[in-house]
Amino acid sequence: MANPLIRLWQLGQSPWHDNIRRQLLTSGSLKRMVDDGDITGLTSNPTIFEQAIGGSTDYDADLHRLARDGKTAEEIFDALAIDDIRNAADVLAPVFERTGGADGFVSIEVAPKLANETQATIREARRLWSTVNRPNLMVKIPATAAGIPAIEQSIADGLSINVTLIFSLKRYEEVMDAYLRGLIRRLEAGQKIDRVSSVASFFVSRVDTLVDKLLDEKIAAGAERKELLASLKGKAAIANAKLAYAEFRKKFSTEAYAGLKNHGARLQRPLWASTSTKNPAYPDTYYAEALVGPDTVDTMPPATLAAYKDHGNPEVRIDKNLDEARRVMDQLAEAGIHMDEVTKKLEIDGVASFTKSFDSLIVTVEKRRQEALAAGRPAPAKAPTTPRRRPPRKKAVRLAAKKPRKSAVKTKPRRAAKKPRKSAVKTKSRRTKSIGKAPSRRAKTTLRARSSATRRKRRS
Repeated sequence: MANPLIRLWQLGQSPWHDNIRRQLLTSGSLKRMVDDGDITGLTSNPTIFEQAIGGSTDYDADLHRLARDGKTAEEIFDALAIDDIRNAADVLAPVFERTGGADGFVSIEVAPKLANETQATIREARRLWSTVNRPNLMVKIPATAAGIPAIEQSIADGLSINVTLIFSLKRYEEVMDAYLRGLIRRLEAGQKIDRVSSVASFFVSRVDTLVDKLLDEKIAAGAERKELLASLKGKAAIANAKLAYAEFRKKFSTEAYAGLKNHGARLQRPLWASTSTKNPAYPDTYYAEALVGPDTVDTMPPATLAAYKDHGNPEVRIDKNLDEARRVMDQLAEAGIHMDEVTKKLEIDGVASFTKSFDSLIVTVEKRRQEALAAGRPAPAKAPTTPRRRPPRKKAVRLAAKKPRKSAVKTKPRRAAKKPRKSAVKTKSRRTKSIGKAPSRRAKTTLRARSSATRRKRRS
């Protein structure tokens, strides 16, 4: 049986992998997926990196090295994430080259804490673009009110942008207009636009998660037409996405875009994000099957990607039954569920969720940073201590305990030496000195003198 994921690409939809982690790269798994035609791109977000770094030891060696280099927790995360994104971009580079720059992209998101700061988002997008330094990179910017002008400026700067966290049709129109304005500004500045790419990430399953909850509350509260309300469960997200695709086709069929296209402008393709099934009552390929269509992207998490490869049934469905999609929206409004309010809450909750994941990730990195620094410090020097006396041997102790003998304790008096006789001592001394010795010259003279004196006495 043919690979359903390859069939998606043949129908005009690019299957992307909504996941990244170090092991995916080092094990060669990502390359195999690319070589097998399972995926033609990859996306990431703060939650994905939180699970990758916080849930494994794959990054510990680099983390410890960066900690010893004096990097902060945020600097360490930045370095780890950029390293993964670069390597993933290199793996997907053949797809980028083969498609003439139309596919093979890898996305990295600006810090979610900047979602409501236009200028800070612009600066961060530029930094990520230049630091990663890969032509098949896309920088993700959230589609908040502050994000819209940042998207326009980034496109005018020549960056490829993945616009994320789109929930409402109104915001989606603003995103498309920002993209087109950015291209026009760049073209007017004499810059080329044929290498600028963008996708608009329209979130899907999260819409049903919230709308189904509101429907259940109304049913539980005893609202009228319970059967109708129950039949609307699981319908809002797909209807919303189909209407978004219709707006995409309308916007990029205008004369304004046709003029840009003559200069090499590319479509800003809709990207279906959050296509995993949150409700176990729905099939595991529920959203992926419903949103197949040309000039689109579906970024699927690992479980959804595996399920679709196993039993997906590719067929273009995104542009079918538009009247039914509009009827679903009307019925939800009649029941008191207004999509403007739903999507506004989802946007706020989405930014908050990514911010929470990012903060949790930084806490985890900081903890490991401290552990690495502690492991690298030398053991504290011990304070000098006074050496203890060596205890006496057991035998010596036993001897000391015994009562000593008197002779051993008392000092024995020395015997007095006998006083030698004077004559004996002197004679002995003289004899001792003279024995065995030849007389000296002085002694010879004395002897001669004494002999002469003796002879004179005898004569007289």
